[in-house]
Amino acid sequence: MPELPEVETTRRGLLPHCEGRRVTDLVLRDTRLRWPVPAQLPAILRGQRIQKLERRAKYLLFRLEQGTLLVHLGMSGSLRVLLSPQPAAKHDHIDIELDSGAVLRYNDPRRFGSFQWFESGTEFTPLARLGPEPLSEAFDGRRLFELSRGRKVAVKPFIMDGATVVGVGNIYASEALYFAGIRPDRAAQRVSLARYERLSDHIKQVLTNAIDKGGTTLRDFVGGDGKPGYFAQQLFVYGRSGEACKGCGGVLRDKVIDQRASVYCIACQR
Repeated sequence: MPELPEVETTRRGLLPHCEGRRVTDLVLRDTRLRWPVPAQLPAILRGQRIQKLERRAKYLLFRLEQGTLLVHLGMSGSLRVLLSPQPAAKHDHIDIELDSGAVLRYNDPRRFGSFQWFESGTEFTPLARLGPEPLSEAFDGRRLFELSRGRKVAVKPFIMDGATVVGVGNIYASEALYFAGIRPDRAAQRVSLARYERLSDHIKQVLTNAIDKGGTTLRDFVGGDGKPGYFAQQLFVYGRSGEACKGCGGVLRDKVIDQRASVYCIACQR
């Protein structure tokens, strides 16, 4: 699914085309997303100016004059800019039409994404219990260490928990743990402060690098400009079970941890 780098890549691609523009229409071809898209949403959005486009965790926040449109890309969604008319494809469910003539087109084969409207002054319920952004000063190794005390859960699902830190999905958790030299199945409470400090640094580095490369395209992800991400070419462990470790040459192993496939190097990670 699109993770934080992919969502941030999408935001950056959309930004110059939508901030300051007015919504002229919202075309709903299929409202059966994770939660049904409200039938009145087109009437709510028409004529409103998009003042800002922000990101929180894996959500896009379209800040309009009377509230916020909260968009999640789900498991397979993408939101891209069309600068000229194009026929809608099979899974093109929603168009946001702008006064510039540009269209923001939402495509989602699995329909696990969401479009939710929150009027100004109301709480964004999906965001209420989220932890800090991983690239912010609020996130560091000390936080990971303190939250992990007494936690028997494996360190990988621990750092993937949105209450711990947001946006560290399966791909980037696997990569950061490799560079930090920590096995993904090690109990969170058994990781020292020094190792958590190293892990938090590598989480920041991996995510920053992925954003710079436009995210990771494994199947059908494209950014706001319609281009795929190129970080997949730099993956060290994710999806490489049975291949040679780029660090030591040993064979990478895989293990299911908390129902997620995890690849690691027994020699480089402990």
